[in-house]
Amino acid sequence: MATAPIQMSAVRATSVRQVRLVCGVILFSYVVSHFLNHALGNISVDAMEVGVYYHTVFWQFLPIAIVFYTAALTHMGLGLYALYQRRQFRWRTIEPLQLVLGLSIPVLIMAHVIGVRLGQTLYGHQKLYPQELYLFFVASPGRLWQMTILLLIAWVHGCIGIFFWLRLKPFFARAAPYLLAAAVLIPTLSLLGTYQGGRSVAVESDDGEWRTHNLSRRQIGTAAEGNTLDRITGSLTIGYFGLLGLALAARGVRALRERRGGMIALSYGNGKTVRVPKGLSVLEASLRHNVPHASVCGGRARCSTCRIRIIGDHGALPEPSPREAFVLTRVGASDPSIRLACQLRPTSDLSFFQLFTPHTLSANAQASTPARIGQERYLVSLFVDMRGSTQLAEKRLPFDTVFIVNRFLGAVSQAVIENGGQPNQFVGDGMLALFGLSADPQAACRQALKAASGIATRIDELNELLSHDLRQPIRFGIGIHGGEVIIGDIGYRDHIVFTALGDAVNVAARLQDMTKTLACEAIVSEEVRRTAGLADDALPQQEVAIRGRDEPLAVRVVADARDLTALVDRGERVAA
Repeated sequence: MATAPIQMSAVRATSVRQVRLVCGVILFSYVVSHFLNHALGNISVDAMEVGVYYHTVFWQFLPIAIVFYTAALTHMGLGLYALYQRRQFRWRTIEPLQLVLGLSIPVLIMAHVIGVRLGQTLYGHQKLYPQELYLFFVASPGRLWQMTILLLIAWVHGCIGIFFWLRLKPFFARAAPYLLAAAVLIPTLSLLGTYQGGRSVAVESDDGEWRTHNLSRRQIGTAAEGNTLDRITGSLTIGYFGLLGLALAARGVRALRERRGGMIALSYGNGKTVRVPKGLSVLEASLRHNVPHASVCGGRARCSTCRIRIIGDHGALPEPSPREAFVLTRVGASDPSIRLACQLRPTSDLSFFQLFTPHTLSANAQASTPARIGQERYLVSLFVDMRGSTQLAEKRLPFDTVFIVNRFLGAVSQAVIENGGQPNQFVGDGMLALFGLSADPQAACRQALKAASGIATRIDELNELLSHDLRQPIRFGIGIHGGEVIIGDIGYRDHIVFTALGDAVNVAARLQDMTKTLACEAIVSEEVRRTAGLADDALPQQEVAIRGRDEPLAVRVVADARDLTALVDRGERVAA
């Protein structure tokens, strides 16, 4: 029974975009394999034939072939659906470019697929590299340009999709130079290999023995068989253009129905009102009328920054889709008046206000560093708080108190920086530090644990330095937790700061607060302990209730934070 919520959550989390992504990755893997095979032409045509043998063995293995062709048909169908569904293309130029390139691929590749794969299935043709290169470089050179354009279009389309997929991943900034190098080198080597192989075949084709061996009826078929395959290619191409026309006609019918269905008024709560046809999402209406509207993910329901709060009655609104419900549940938005603007398609007049106001920069701000949009990644949050600061302030002059608090925060920050972290927010006498901005999750967890140990050591040094002025030593509490968060620039105009938002940050703050009741220096979540590779018996375990969470959280209690460095070192030695 416990697996049912997990399964339902997985179903809700799955969107059309994710299905398209999975299919696209499968197809791009095939393209990469094919391109690398072409690149073997820089060695010889024989090397290309050896490579295509293994390429064929893998991709024509029945289960893989079924997955591949299913992915191809699904991806093409979703491309047509995207052409019908998308009302606005103002997100960025690269998205309509990707769609146009993707829709052109079936037209360009149809003849090649029919000639090779269907020719093999119907007539037993054995067209391999010598036969195909002869066709492109000798028999019909004009088709060489068509194939070159196809290769470039398929590669660019796939690279755009991979970029959209990976750009929010934590490793993308480090991997981008290598990915760019691969994106340039692979098609370049592929085209050079095709050219070199074609030149070799063109020279060898003057030899009658070569023609007898490579251009037999079994290999390339008869003229009648070729005409049949051409007719099939023409029919399928016309059918595909018919599908494109059908999608465009469906867009026209939808627009006509929307106009006949009447217009509705959307009021933004700030005096701005626009009139749009029924059926548009609130976010699409904002784009159509150039109304600034926050949307980090571009309207794909991957974030909640486009959230709006309905003013007045919300009972007549369409029910949230499974994807919208999943996102709203994920961010804890249980209020039915809160909806995602990219998913809500009202059918009557609507008044609302945006929960996240988009950045509107002044002229001076535009000249400065551009705002960094939100990125989702795994980070480790460390919250540290100074104990007894209120009592400290009661018995000292304000400037003396500020001096001691600054020395405390300075010592904490130094320990964080020395261990690879970044001091992020200072709230009174407390601080949030982030680990993992330039490290993998395991390294980030270990850095945070060592930083906690370093904080304890630095505070010991500070207590000794201020011993003549302190009635009792400075004490502290630390909470450490890791997980997926959103990082980006938060704020307004000249008061924008880079920070992290998410459940993992809130949990770290709650754990820090619990050090008071559990009488310890630090509390580490089980997630961080496990990811860091600490032994299971290294620290005492306990389950605690976290405000805002239904389930208790497993944590490790650290009585003396100075011991954490030794535990981390021991875990690293065991792992090595």
